[in-house]
Amino acid sequence: MASDQEEDEFLGFSDDEGDGTNSDSDYDDDEATQNAVSEVNAHQIGDFEQNQQLPDLNEVGQEYAQECEVGPQHTSGISDNHSVPFLFDLNMPTQQKFPPSPIHQTETEQNHHKPRTPRINNELRLEILLFLLLRKKKHSDELIHGTNRQAVIKFGYTRKTIRLIWQRALAHKAAMDSYFYDSKYHNCGRKRIQVTYESIASIAMGDRTTIIDLARMLNLSPTTIWRMVKRKQIKPHSSPLNPGISEECKMARMKWVLGLLMDYSIPNDPTYYSMYDFIHIDEKWFYLTQKSQRVYLANNEPFPHRKGKSRTKIPKFMFMAAVARPRWGQDGQCEWDGKLGIFPFTDAVAAKRTSKNRVKGTIETKPIKSVNQIATRAMLINYLIPAIKEKWPPHEGERVIYIIQDNAKAHILQNDQEWQQHYKQDGFTLILTQQPANSPDCNILDLGFFRSIQSLMHKKMPKTVEDLSGAVTEAYNELHAKTLSNVWMSLQYVGNEILKHKGDNDYQLPHNKKKILEDEGNLPEQVKAPRWAVNECKQLVDEWRANQ
Repeated sequence: MASDQEEDEFLGFSDDEGDGTNSDSDYDDDEATQNAVSEVNAHQIGDFEQNQQLPDLNEVGQEYAQECEVGPQHTSGISDNHSVPFLFDLNMPTQQKFPPSPIHQTETEQNHHKPRTPRINNELRLEILLFLLLRKKKHSDELIHGTNRQAVIKFGYTRKTIRLIWQRALAHKAAMDSYFYDSKYHNCGRKRIQVTYESIASIAMGDRTTIIDLARMLNLSPTTIWRMVKRKQIKPHSSPLNPGISEECKMARMKWVLGLLMDYSIPNDPTYYSMYDFIHIDEKWFYLTQKSQRVYLANNEPFPHRKGKSRTKIPKFMFMAAVARPRWGQDGQCEWDGKLGIFPFTDAVAAKRTSKNRVKGTIETKPIKSVNQIATRAMLINYLIPAIKEKWPPHEGERVIYIIQDNAKAHILQNDQEWQQHYKQDGFTLILTQQPANSPDCNILDLGFFRSIQSLMHKKMPKTVEDLSGAVTEAYNELHAKTLSNVWMSLQYVGNEILKHKGDNDYQLPHNKKKILEDEGNLPEQVKAPRWAVNECKQLVDEWRANQ
């Protein structure tokens, strides 16, 4: 039979491991090794002098650990009441600490590299090319010695970058092409999802009223649709309900706009009148409050609680507003704001009996029960005419002013008998004129001025009907004259849209960047109409008159 050592080597064990048994030589070697380690460790720790005996804190535990490694034949002397508390030596020095990873070092510990050179843009790439072209040898495509080094010092990019720009220019020259210096950086990264016009237009209107509905129909996520809206690839639109326009109404609208053009400017250069002799009047209901008012609160601010007797019968007043076109001086200062006044249809009535709110005889403001021709005639004669004589800019001689109103039944006409007694006063001749039917876009107040007044009025949040009248008047006076002037400009652009669409109202209100034109000094006082639209509309109106 083979020896124990040969058997251990055959089974793959080392001298220390063996086959479960240890020889005497093994124990002697282990004791010598432990003593040597103890001496070295005591010297290295420094807490004890060299060759001084160290207290073994794990003496029992280490002996038990060695006995456990010996095998079953040496464990018979171990008491069952003892346990091995630790399998490591508390007298051993701590393990060597490795230096921390550079990833976990602080900024002061790390050696930062040089900041990365910013990506070169197209303008700088062209500037570098021009720099190289100025330092090219005559009758050759080679650069003067040291040019690349100068470019590196001036622009801060590597020689490789400078060399690639020059080689690219030489390649374009060899191909007889112009130098194209745009990079392909915009092609990198994830490609955006593209949605075609047909894929959206083919969806029914009812299935794309919200972003979620449209995303479901296109099989996309709502976030993707929202990003397309922000990039203006998809545009949201609120579709208003417009009044119906008949053929007669279309002809009336075309005739009305053609009447606003100066006769001598047709047909070569059709231009609108300055409209400084026009006054637009209209009526509007102003409510004491809105059913829903949006405000922004602090974090712990309590919610405001609004009360009312009825959600459907909110107190309201009807007002008549009158505006003209503002006048501006050569220095850009407003000489007259064009506001003639806003007048409520109310009566001052004394209280008939005493209540918890007021005593008998208190003067209260009550709305007029019925706004009819009698009320509008009294408003024109008693309020509008005195306001015109008081606020109209100075003029010489007779002044003809056209008062433009809608076709409401409560409005009087120019041939009204009582109006005929008052329409000429103090050098003013006031002519009542009706705008086309179903055409709120032909009136300054309906076109945008009333909406501006209403938004300012609701910011004041009136509490009573008396406060409502004052809030509307304050909002009317606070509105800047430039806002009113812009609405008069929009009226002329709306006239162009009416001519382009042959009197119909299937168009969007034009936005002609009046603020930008004003800052550039190119905002016209009188807008020009498209010649082709004017000629076509005149022909249609003449044919319609011939067939009547």
